Amino acid sequence: MTAHDSATLPSAIAPQRGTTSGTALAALGVAFFSLSFPATAWSLTGFGPWTSTGLRGALAGVLAALYLLASAAPLPKRRHWPGLLVVSGGCVLGFPLLTTIALRTSSTAHSAVVIGVLPLATAVVAALRTGRRPSRAFWAAALAGAVAVLGFTLLQSHGRPTVADLLLFVGVVVCAAGYAEGGRLSRDLPGAQVIAWAVLAALPVMVVTSAFGLATEPVRIGAKALVGLAYIAAVSQFGGFVLWYRGMAGIGVPRASQLQLAQPLLTLVWSVLLMGEHLPAAAPVTAVVVLVC
Repeated sequence: MTAHDSATLPSAIAPQRGTTSGTALAALGVAFFSLSFPATAWSLTGFGPWTSTGLRGALAGVLAALYLLASAAPLPKRRHWPGLLVVSGGCVLGFPLLTTIALRTSSTAHSAVVIGVLPLATAVVAALRTGRRPSRAFWAAALAGAVAVLGFTLLQSHGRPTVADLLLFVGVVVCAAGYAEGGRLSRDLPGAQVIAWAVLAALPVMVVTSAFGLATEPVRIGAKALVGLAYIAAVSQFGGFVLWYRGMAGIGVPRASQLQLAQPLLTLVWSVLLMGEHLPAAAPVTAVVVLVC
């Protein structure tokens, strides 16, 4: 087949290079995100939740500023800023703070399974925001995964969700809004610039959060705490999002969100290997059910 032949093929059968690369980038982002809860738990060995969240955002803000300066990125247009602020509120402040507080009393394995409902939440927000409607099969699979997560949560809490569970569910909602809005913006701006500007916009708030945390929470600096903080700042809060939003731009928010159904299962692996946690029997079963969906 010649290059001309390939260029004239119908889109349905022509090689989908953009789709393939988008899927790979989104999957790599999910792999990086799967380590976020263990890394957050490590950071909590030396820092309180407010300190950890604030320093995470502040350090990521410094990295974002350096990237924007090095790449001579132009200022976003006025129409981009509302969406960037949604990303800031959901993915830079809301989700990290809520999940970090939850991880003080909830295991990384349990928390990972609970946020397995995030793909459904992201798809719902994206559908409401863009007007696009995924297929019935998509909704059936996503709802089945959500029901599995809800059943797991109620089983583990004896029919009554804990405060940590409620924090995780609220975190899912605000993170879904940030994911969906970031995916939409990534069609107009490079994915790296979307998260960089969102992190930079949140920098003043993160500096205040850091100051509050340092003034009110004890600090016990150790190697594990520093490694955990470095990971969630450089990777979970910035690098992973660069890949994630670029992947979303390539394959769309609903399809990318379905890839994230693999994240709980990956985090369960890390919770055993890195945290030494004992998994309840329902955890891997639920994670596999969600992955199959």
